Amino acid sequence: MKNAARNAKQLGAIIRRERKLRELTQRQLGETIGLRQATISKLEHGEPGTQLRTLFDALTALGLEIRVLERGQGSPEDIEDMF
Repeated sequence: MKNAARNAKQLGAIIRRERKLRELTQRQLGETIGLRQATISKLEHGEPGTQLRTLFDALTALGLEIRVLERGQGSPEDIEDMF
């Protein structure tokens, strides 16, 4: 499970990593989906108050999707190793 996220900070880290892999700045990603760079920064840091539409627009722009699965039984160390 390469990109598993269990909280907003982990999901933001995945978005940040994928954005950087595509060699995009926060500003460029924001321009693609019609948002300010500051909004992308908040999303990547897992700050509260992010709208679902913002999340899905960013995921779509990066070619990503969300899959909802039953939570695994891995240890906290296993989860930390993913990031």
